[in-house]
Amino acid sequence: MNLPLAQYRGLLGVYLRPQWVRVVLLAALLFGGIALQLVNPQIVRFFIDTTQAGGPQTALFAAAALFLGVALAQRIITVATTYIGENVGWQATNALRADLALHCLRLDMQFHQRRTPGELIERIDGDVTALANFFSQFVVQVLGNVLLIFGILLLLFREDWRVGVGLTIYALLTLIALLALQRLAVAHWAGLSQAEAEQASFLEERLSGTEDIRANGAEPYILRRLYQLMRTRLRRARGAFLVGELNSGVTRLLYAIGYSVGLAIGVYLFSQNQITIGTVYLIVTYIGTLSKPLEALKHEIGDLQKATAGIGRIEELFAVDPNIRETPRTILPDGPLSVGFDNVSFGYAEEATKDEVRGTLNEAAGADAYSFVLRRPSFELVLRDVNFSLEPGKVLGVLGRTGSGKTTLTRLLFRLYDPLVGTVGLGDVDIRDVSLQNLRGRVGIVTQDVQLFQASLRNNLVLFNQHVSDEAILRTLHDIGLWDWYRSLPDGLDTQLGAGGSGLSAGQAQLLAFTRVFLKDPGLVILDEASSRLDPATERLLERAIDRLFQNRTGIIIAHRLGTVQRADNILILDNGHIVEYGQRSALAVDPESRFTHLLRTGLEEVLA
Repeated sequence: MNLPLAQYRGLLGVYLRPQWVRVVLLAALLFGGIALQLVNPQIVRFFIDTTQAGGPQTALFAAAALFLGVALAQRIITVATTYIGENVGWQATNALRADLALHCLRLDMQFHQRRTPGELIERIDGDVTALANFFSQFVVQVLGNVLLIFGILLLLFREDWRVGVGLTIYALLTLIALLALQRLAVAHWAGLSQAEAEQASFLEERLSGTEDIRANGAEPYILRRLYQLMRTRLRRARGAFLVGELNSGVTRLLYAIGYSVGLAIGVYLFSQNQITIGTVYLIVTYIGTLSKPLEALKHEIGDLQKATAGIGRIEELFAVDPNIRETPRTILPDGPLSVGFDNVSFGYAEEATKDEVRGTLNEAAGADAYSFVLRRPSFELVLRDVNFSLEPGKVLGVLGRTGSGKTTLTRLLFRLYDPLVGTVGLGDVDIRDVSLQNLRGRVGIVTQDVQLFQASLRNNLVLFNQHVSDEAILRTLHDIGLWDWYRSLPDGLDTQLGAGGSGLSAGQAQLLAFTRVFLKDPGLVILDEASSRLDPATERLLERAIDRLFQNRTGIIIAHRLGTVQRADNILILDNGHIVEYGQRSALAVDPESRFTHLLRTGLEEVLA
């Protein structure tokens, strides 16, 4: 059987080591419970044999009292073992779940574009929840039951070697059969888990698009596809549970055979006057006791089947390395940040393809290199040889048609991606030389799609940062123009917002996003078509706030609308990934040959649509 023993040891070592005191206590209780399970049948045998021999009543009363005391102690130890074991298991898996979620959050955008949220939820929650049983029951049941089996067999060998051999063969046959079935079941459990992940992913995506689905009458298609996914899940679940039931049937059959063999040996030895009636009782009792750990192992093998499939997927997820690597050597300076793009080229593709293209662009300069890259059917450059610089405290307006690369500029500034070639700098520092925390703490962005969470207003504004004071939040709400709206809330900053900002208008959600940036106090502010969803009245409300936001900060405005870039100091126009014009807005506006002047004449919204 191909068990991932290295992964088992690795997970147990990493996540049980911080709880070593509880693990030691659990082990002590475990061994104590095993000893008591082995002792009580010996007490009963003594009671029976003493009765048969006409022994003193005081010995019988003592044996009975000892039996009751051991039984009570055994129940107490069982409860304590289960309680501590469950706590150890859940604390270990909670830590594993947190590590896995943090790992996924640190992976770059390319990974998340290939994985749906529903699939990741199933991996982080579903697979790890299956491991909760693995951590707790493996320690409490599997190890304990194996030790109990060995203890019973040793005592049976002590009574008579023939009884020991017979019951040892029975135990070995049962374990071999169950472990053979476990290997068959792993594939079934892995297939079931994959089907559950696909169904969860489908539901998450479709439920988030309910409005569009209903508006276009796509409910029948959605239900048909859901029916197909549920049928697939049903078939795989049926196969997995049938294999599990096969475990149960084999166990019961072997138990009946082993019980018969052990009982027959005991009766034969008693008839030959080689053992007492108390020893016959002892053999029969140990056979019953032996069946309990084997039954428990059967159930634990079921959990082990799920754990084996889950461990493989968890290890696979942990093995995914982020393409964005941190090598912090310095920090960004305080105050407004300068921005510089030096010969930057970028395209979206798998990392292996990027490495090949990166080498091509580095080795062959000029049009020939780009021509080679563009001929590749699987790759397309979004930005090509972009060069510009923006002084600290200045505001840059970025214009261009849809797909020209405007939003890609912001993704590179945040290091959601790294350029194929070239350097992106902030404050005269290569952003690859600073930590992601420092970088993203010094850059703020407002987009047209605002992400709000099902949490309090305070947590939505500070993104769960408890170091921001309520006074700063209230002052910013007043400055941004949301004071009257805030006063209408029933619980102030503790008011719970709906998931996705339900109950808020698009304008209110956008204003909350501006409030976030104010509270962040970055050195660079990026507005990525941030006012495109606002009505004219709300947009006018933002004008004063934007002016304050750009005070003593560098700003980048990405827009389709002419009015949005009127406050820009410089204008950059992109076309098909190239910079076709860059300069001071005032100079470009009076140059009759400039593209910016052409846009002013013809209407920015129409030309860039």
